[in-house]
Amino acid sequence: MGACLALCSLASCASCLCGSAPCLLCGCCPSSNNSTITRLVFSFFLLLGTMVSVIMILPGMETQLRKIPGFCQGGSSIPGIENQVNCDVIVGYKSVYRMCFAMTCFFFFFSAIMLGVRSSKEPRAALQNGFWFFKFLILVGITVGAFFIPDGTFHTVWFYFGVIGSFIFIIIQLILLIDFAHSWNKLWVENAENGNKKCWFAGLLSFTILYYALAIAAVVLFYIYYTKPDDCTEHKVFISLNLIFCIIISVVSILPKVQDAQPHSGLLQASIISLYTMYVTWSAMTNNPNRECNPSLLSLVANVSTTSSPTDQTYGTVQWWDAQGIVGLIIFLFCTLYASIRSSSNVQVNKLMQTEAGRAVEEGVVGEDGLRRAVDNEEDGVTYSYTVFHLHLCLASLYIMMTLTNWYQPDTSTQTMQSSMPAVWVKMSSSWLGLGLFLWTLVAPLLLPDRDFS
Repeated sequence: MGACLALCSLASCASCLCGSAPCLLCGCCPSSNNSTITRLVFSFFLLLGTMVSVIMILPGMETQLRKIPGFCQGGSSIPGIENQVNCDVIVGYKSVYRMCFAMTCFFFFFSAIMLGVRSSKEPRAALQNGFWFFKFLILVGITVGAFFIPDGTFHTVWFYFGVIGSFIFIIIQLILLIDFAHSWNKLWVENAENGNKKCWFAGLLSFTILYYALAIAAVVLFYIYYTKPDDCTEHKVFISLNLIFCIIISVVSILPKVQDAQPHSGLLQASIISLYTMYVTWSAMTNNPNRECNPSLLSLVANVSTTSSPTDQTYGTVQWWDAQGIVGLIIFLFCTLYASIRSSSNVQVNKLMQTEAGRAVEEGVVGEDGLRRAVDNEEDGVTYSYTVFHLHLCLASLYIMMTLTNWYQPDTSTQTMQSSMPAVWVKMSSSWLGLGLFLWTLVAPLLLPDRDFS
């Protein structure tokens, strides 16, 4: 999509500044629906903000800015006298909080004004599907304004907003993974029934074994490196409970009655959920303030004894690029892209996520200028809830903020970042809620036989 947009002519792009999403598609791009392109562009705004946040928190960025003559100042305000700026605010930890605050406000604003839109014929739908240049200016304006927020208690208060929003977003990620796993299993099983059975079933079996092997290896490594014989009781409980829960969902997924009610359920879905659960468990344990139970990745890989801990990190030197942070970003990117382009055939998931139901993509319309236009497929009714989609991006902004800052809690008295147990419990409780949700998708047709779960 990005390559296609880049190849469009400047004149065509200029005409799209106030136009709708269909005009963003040029002749070299495949046909697509208006709703899909709109979601992709909004997701691009989110990814653009994420990239800016990553650049701001890169190590050494503040040092490089201070090398610019007359650029940095030592005051507490953003724009200071003589056009100087406070470099410890525009980079590092504080900048990530302000950038993600701006993105959260931007998407929350659109979720509010899009409430109740029923078709693309409504005037507010034009705000959703067009005016991209002005939307970008709004986002830039909110971002600039966010950097005027005084330190005070802003970071502490916004930390708790981030914790709550990230908790919800982790659940959304799990829902999307469940949907992806069901769609994947259903597609390959149908291909096996219509073609080479051995090939497709071998593929399903291979990926299932791989995911279970990775999950089991993770459990073994957790017990070795994140527990002590006479300490780390919480970690022992977390690992053991989630291991038991993963075994339970795996057994339930292949029970004969469950298979009869849901023929496409199986071990592939359970293996993906088990591996994701182990990732969340690992991510939670890395936020334990007890350094005896939370060794740094450097000490594990290079066998180096580190004397500094996350509590020694200042705003400008928080290391987001550790392994669990990078994995979290990868999962976030996958889920964001999947949420933007998905057209699930799972009716229950569509009702839960309020996203686009599966349907064929109509042939794009080619204009007199030879450029292909996307099809407005929402004239008779929206294919997804605009408000829910923007709330999803709003929560994703908070999740990015917490991921880039390692879920560390600001300490306004010492101007440092600290690991905290609230982050540990939020992640663990989200993993348990997610496992319960997946278990419910398996047993719901048995417990409620009168309802349609097709």
